[in-house]
Amino acid sequence: MAKVMLRENDKGQILFYLAKRDMEEIIETLEFDSDEKWGGNVNLTNGDIWYITPQAKTLPDEVVAKIVQRGDND
Repeated sequence: MAKVMLRENDKGQILFYLAKRDMEEIIETLEFDSDEKWGGNVNLTNGDIWYITPQAKTLPDEVVAKIVQRGDND
């Protein structure tokens, strides 16, 4: 489990930042993508899949996420 920072860039993309690894990636897809239920499995541009407990969408936000699968780029 890791604390990650989520924020939206000027293009409307959601950035996933993990300070522990100094990693910032764009979230490509989400399992749940509504304002009331946002999160679940999230796929990042580096191929990683992380799990964020579904919650109301509020950005920027700091959440706890769990790695599900590492991408091929590591």
